[in-house]
Amino acid sequence: MSQIYEDIIDDAATSEEAVSGAFLPQVNDRVDDAAQFDRFMFFYEAGIRQMTTKLEILDREFQHSNDRNPIENIKSRLKSPESIRSKMEKRGLPMTISSMVNNIYDIAGIRVICPFITDVYQIAQMLITQTDVELMQMKDYIKDPKENGYRSLHLIVKITVFFSDTTHQVPIEIQLRTIAMNFWASTEHQLRYKKDKEFTPEMHQRLKTCAELMADADYQMQKLAEEIHF
Repeated sequence: MSQIYEDIIDDAATSEEAVSGAFLPQVNDRVDDAAQFDRFMFFYEAGIRQMTTKLEILDREFQHSNDRNPIENIKSRLKSPESIRSKMEKRGLPMTISSMVNNIYDIAGIRVICPFITDVYQIAQMLITQTDVELMQMKDYIKDPKENGYRSLHLIVKITVFFSDTTHQVPIEIQLRTIAMNFWASTEHQLRYKKDKEFTPEMHQRLKTCAELMADADYQMQKLAEEIHF
């Protein structure tokens, strides 16, 4: 990682509790108010569009001016209302839109797939040094994988979105990972959440072993890239 990236992430919050404050306008306030809920989902959709455009511009720039492209794929999604309500219920949050806005930071999500580990950090640095993007939280599951073997770099950023007569800062979760990390995470999700099958400790260990194999493959591919002077 470059020094500028290390300096920025040193200042970023590392816990969900530290990420607080009102980003979007305050409202009256039930999460089951369909009109208000749709309005706020529009704000998140606008944030995704603006952040995706930033990534697509980088993607196109690399295609035209570099020997290779550190961006393999970009995907975005908005959480469904059911998923948002379920997460709020699990966390014991009030079922209000203000509670949703100030506590749930992955409503708008973007996933960036990169060929190599260094590409992940390069793209992250390019995003968080843009003047209208503020890094709120960084969780580096590449450096410190989850217990089950999951690896990815998670950023929560605020992006300034310009509307007709105002601006709002919209929180966006960005997940950056390599092709190998994404293969493991995608297949692990399908296997683990097969609802009619019991997931045993032995299966859990086998999945973790697969994650370690993927991590070793990532490391070997990174070493090869460095030898070829990528």
